[in-house]
Amino acid sequence: MLVSAAVVPSPPALVPEVAAGAAQELDELRRACDRAVAEVLDAGVSRVAVVATGLSTGERSADDRADLAPYGLPLLLGRGAGPARLPLGLALGGWLLDRAGWAGPRTLWSVTSGATVDDCVRCAADLAPDADERLGVVCVGDGSARREDRSPRWPDPRAVPLDDAVEQALAAGDTAALLALDPEVCAELSVDGRAPWQVLGAMAARDGAGPPRGEVLLATAPYGVGYVVALWHGGEPRA
Repeated sequence: MLVSAAVVPSPPALVPEVAAGAAQELDELRRACDRAVAEVLDAGVSRVAVVATGLSTGERSADDRADLAPYGLPLLLGRGAGPARLPLGLALGGWLLDRAGWAGPRTLWSVTSGATVDDCVRCAADLAPDADERLGVVCVGDGSARREDRSPRWPDPRAVPLDDAVEQALAAGDTAALLALDPEVCAELSVDGRAPWQVLGAMAARDGAGPPRGEVLLATAPYGVGYVVALWHGGEPRA
C-alpha cells in the first residue's frame, strides 16, 4: 500500500553548497522538505520511490551519477559513478533521503515533461507496491516559472491561479484534481511538476483506499517559481 508521500520542489539552491552565501534564503524551504521526507520515513515504509521529471520515462539505475555539475558546482549528491547522470529532481530527491538517513530500498523513476495523463497512470501501475509492501514516495517538481516579473520566463496571468489550484489539491488529497491538470497548459506555463504530481495522484487513486490526508507545509515563490511542500498520508481502506 501507499503509506505516505512527500511533495517537494527542485531548486538546485536547496543544497546549501550551491546557494553559498545565499543559503539562508531557502532555510524555511529546506526545513519543510526535511520535515516532509522525515514524516514519510517515520510512517514505517519499507521502500521509497522517488519520482521526478526527466528526459525519459522509466526506472533509473542507482549507478547513475547524482551531481550538480550542470548547475555550476561539481558536487556529488550520491554514490553512483555514472556515466549516465540523474535528472535534477531525482538527484535532489535522493539527496533528501540521504540527508534523512534512509538506507533502505529506493526506486528512482523519471517521467518526461510531455507524458500524457495516461502515461502517468501507467507509471503509477509500474510503481505499485507489492501486496505486503509499505511504499513511501518522494515526488519532486516545481510549479510555474511564469508567475511574475522576476520569474525565469515571461509572466502569464494563468500561472498563480494554477499554482494555487495545485496547492489546494495537495492540501485536500484531491487525486482527481491532480489528474485533471492539462498537460498543454502546464507546458505553456513552464510547470515542471505536472507529470510527477499526476503519477502520485494515480498511485493514490489506485491504492484501494479513500482519499489521502493532505497537508501543505509551505507554498512559496522566492525566485518567481512556485514551490510547494506537502505531505500525503494514505487514506483509510474503503469498506
